[in-house]
Amino acid sequence: MTAEDPVTVAPSAQTVESLIRHRLSVALGGWRGSLETAVPTVAFVLVWSLSGHDVRAAAVVAVALAVVLAALRLVQRSSLQHVLGALLATGIAAFFAVRSGRAEAAFLPGILASAAFLVGTLASIALRWPVVGFLVGAGDPRAAEDPFGWRRDRGMVQVCVRLTWVLVAVYVVRLAVMVPLYAGSQVALLGVAKVVLGWPLWVGGVAVMGWLLVSGHTPLEPSPQTQTPDGR
Repeated sequence: MTAEDPVTVAPSAQTVESLIRHRLSVALGGWRGSLETAVPTVAFVLVWSLSGHDVRAAAVVAVALAVVLAALRLVQRSSLQHVLGALLATGIAAFFAVRSGRAEAAFLPGILASAAFLVGTLASIALRWPVVGFLVGAGDPRAAEDPFGWRRDRGMVQVCVRLTWVLVAVYVVRLAVMVPLYAGSQVALLGVAKVVLGWPLWVGGVAVMGWLLVSGHTPLEPSPQTQTPDGR
């Protein structure tokens, strides 16, 4: 990240918050990436419910849909970044469900992933390498040259820490709901919770981040390449 970055990446950016809004919109993949993540989960729940609790059929349909979405991206020659993540997650969930013969097992990888992400986000805050900062960096067209340039701006780090606390809250809510349902083998409720705590919860989290970004006015530092988050 150099002194010219705010002009190059987002010409109207005058604050850290405005620059982060621009970067996150690039990194998160927009509505289509979110839809591609949600569709296989919805399909698994619906097929399982309508097929008389046939775990194998539900898993096959979910994986097939994820493959179709990936193929559509290939045909359109667009980025596979988000749909491949959805395909991998769907494949792992299907493997767990089919291998165990229990539909609730399809939700175990997601629960474990949320627990791991919760630990990771808390650690990133404690170490002053907030997770959201990496998303911001991913939206920088110069990321290949300087992937950690965002960290040299103290204001950027401070704002990213606040935004990362929103992610912590998302994972806490998800685990607080999913773990008891999994322990009680409440498959139907797990399905509903998986959908509600997926895209809708992320929308809520992003809305909170957006409010924080709109309400904040942290100035961009003119020469971030010469400073560290500690001001040295």
